Amino acid sequence: MPQLNPAPWFSILVFSWLVFLIIIPSKIINHTFNNEPLPMNTEKTKTDPWNWPWY
Repeated sequence: MPQLNPAPWFSILVFSWLVFLIIIPSKIINHTFNNEPLPMNTEKTKTDPWNWPWY
């Protein structure tokens, strides 16, 4: 039964895992977004304490 011969399929398996582990992650890491979020306002807003009666 030739389909049980692991010689061609093992090399295909190893090569496909090398592609998944080496080539694809480097392409994903190099991806940059077009619209990077930027902080609009860095100064803190002034908050007033509440003067509610809590009793």
